[in-house]
Amino acid sequence: MNLFEKEALIKEQAELLENATPQEILKFAVETFPNITFACSFGAEDVVLVDMLQKISPSTDIFYLDTDFHFKETYETRDKMAEIYNLKFVEVKPAITPEEQAAQFGEELWKSNATQCCNIRKVDPLTQILSKYEAWITGIRRDQAPTRANAKKIEYDTKFGLVKFNPIANWTSEDVWNYIRENNVYYNPLHDNHYPSIGCEHCTRQVMPGEDPRAGRWSGQEKTECGLHK
Repeated sequence: MNLFEKEALIKEQAELLENATPQEILKFAVETFPNITFACSFGAEDVVLVDMLQKISPSTDIFYLDTDFHFKETYETRDKMAEIYNLKFVEVKPAITPEEQAAQFGEELWKSNATQCCNIRKVDPLTQILSKYEAWITGIRRDQAPTRANAKKIEYDTKFGLVKFNPIANWTSEDVWNYIRENNVYYNPLHDNHYPSIGCEHCTRQVMPGEDPRAGRWSGQEKTECGLHK
């Protein structure tokens, strides 16, 4: 499918898929784009989509960006889900180790230049893995952040040059947790300890009652996104 055909398909389907269930969107996605992958961060939204995808298309690739800086609970969630669903997550690593990064850019780059750290450990590896596919699936929701408010269920990702599916874009946090409870989905235990949004350990803090759910990401900085969804 060439770019013109993809853009025509996206335009045609965007309105139709807006009212479709996440399962219907996933089914359409994997059937229309067999060369598709799902980017999993092991947060609440993504474990929901892992559960759905395993019921619809268990052979679809699921990858995660191993920044080397995740919480131990995140790695434990990865291992537990791999066991539950009998699947192997595709590990995507940065080109340089934390030690090499420190030698080249200084210790604690996430403090001096968080955007550069994200580019090295997230954006560049993501660019590399997505170049192997023609479409990808994400767990972003519109009400997570102003930068995500206009996300469509299906759109053309101009940054990475492929089709992007956001099956639960219109879901609320309550919808996510209802699905987790109703389907007994395993989730990252950090969510039970005031971590509604979980990123790297260095750049994520607990969020107290009354704070914005993403206030714990890059706290004290103007940064609100790692660059994967802008």
